[in-house]
Amino acid sequence: MKLLDCTFRDGGYYNAWDFSPALISEYLLAMKAAQIDVVELGFRFLGNDGFKGACAYTTDAFLQGIAMPDGLDVSVMVNGADLCASLGCQAALEHLFPEPAAESPVDIVRFACHFHELPHALPAAGWLFERGYRIGFNLMQIADRSETEVKDLTLMARDWPIEVLYFADSMGSMTPDDTARVTNWLRSGWDGPLGIHTHDNMGLALSNTLRAHKEGVSWLDSTVTGMGRGPGNARTEELGIEAEALRDRKANLVPLMKLIRKHFAPMKAKYGWGTNPYYYLAGKYGIHPTYIQEMQGDTRYDEEDILAVIDHLRSEGGKKFSLNTLDGARQFYHGEPRGSWNPAELMQGREVLILGTGPGVAAHRQALESFIRRAQPLVLAMNTQSAVAPELIDLRIACHPVRLLADAEAHAELPQPLITPASMLSESLRAEFGDKLLLDYGLGVAPGHFEFHVDHCVAPAPLVLAYALAVATSGQASRILMAGFDGYPDGDPRNDETAGVFDAYCSHAHEERLISITPTRHRLRCASIYAPKI
Repeated sequence: MKLLDCTFRDGGYYNAWDFSPALISEYLLAMKAAQIDVVELGFRFLGNDGFKGACAYTTDAFLQGIAMPDGLDVSVMVNGADLCASLGCQAALEHLFPEPAAESPVDIVRFACHFHELPHALPAAGWLFERGYRIGFNLMQIADRSETEVKDLTLMARDWPIEVLYFADSMGSMTPDDTARVTNWLRSGWDGPLGIHTHDNMGLALSNTLRAHKEGVSWLDSTVTGMGRGPGNARTEELGIEAEALRDRKANLVPLMKLIRKHFAPMKAKYGWGTNPYYYLAGKYGIHPTYIQEMQGDTRYDEEDILAVIDHLRSEGGKKFSLNTLDGARQFYHGEPRGSWNPAELMQGREVLILGTGPGVAAHRQALESFIRRAQPLVLAMNTQSAVAPELIDLRIACHPVRLLADAEAHAELPQPLITPASMLSESLRAEFGDKLLLDYGLGVAPGHFEFHVDHCVAPAPLVLAYALAVATSGQASRILMAGFDGYPDGDPRNDETAGVFDAYCSHAHEERLISITPTRHRLRCASIYAPKI
């Protein structure tokens, strides 16, 4: 068994591979004490686009400045795509590895390859072997490949001086039985050492690693606290404990536990790697974990957005990460907006009171109910807001597909008609509402933009707030009063998105008719619900 820790390589996706010299020094001593055999200290990226720390390039000069404990082998990783780029395989290698192994701190070079890249990258093994390096190849996204494809590539790899052939559960979708099956496929064409690199989407990284070892895989990857892209990896501290018994080799885990407390626990709290229900779903449906990582780090995406994007990628395909695909997936309403209901039929010339979901509605319920009975505005409640007497609510409004699905049963029981882009929803979602009266007002999305049409609108985001403002404006309301738009605590990034909606609205409509009548943190014209006249 060989244990390879790749914390600084895989964990660098969170901090741009910018680890402090003090942390690296403490880490190396901890790895030595924990009986780790190989440390992969980073990538050797070919390009230089945007700032990245030293572990993105892991140059010989950088490594020579590190006090390396005796007995630890040093590995770096190269992306197979860099060898397939326009520079060409040999030119890329000459740039990345200017010195032979005898003059370099690097012992092992591993190549991370998609299956289509492997034939182009394999000649790198010969070039590096002649210069004294040891070579490993990592086959990515192996769970998507057939037995024939796997066997063909292992036969191809046999022709090159590769020390270890790895397979990676890139999507975190494999079970221990899947791991055993793939191991047997690889073994049918490859008689050298095998390695495994697991991801923890479904909480199975360690189980898969141990099952692979039971099936004859001898090189096992892990990272400290599982630090790695998306849900992370098998955890070094746990694998180290298991390895003690498996190879009867005592490890001193005290330095590693101190390292975790001092450095990695705070980093984990900051960056938030580790599995969660979103990563579990991504693993289950074969969706690239970077989609989840990006959405969780982007304040535009709330829980409903993330689930909706996962559902979209499940059907449309999300095995390869793309920012364009992610941006498109959030635009739930594709194509030209369309509808069949004209809100002016009910709203023209009337005051419209929009009830938000903030605590201000409940806090000022008595005054709001008194105002509604006295002034008789048309009352429009967002989603399933029920903090005022139900007989005082005229209509409900909702547009987010996941929220609609989650609230479908509640809406079916509520007496008010529901304004929603009904004709733009899936047939199955419409069916969830049964005989509910749906007022079909279409919705398109264009960042920073509002348009108000007879039976549809364009809004800057698929938020019910933006949709409600557009409906009331298209309906030619005399004034739009708002209650329950309290805002969020200072520093909460959701304030910025809401502010963006209001700013876009005020630049495309009559700002003076928009009034908050309960307390708000937003930049809105305000009046008091308690005044004799608003």
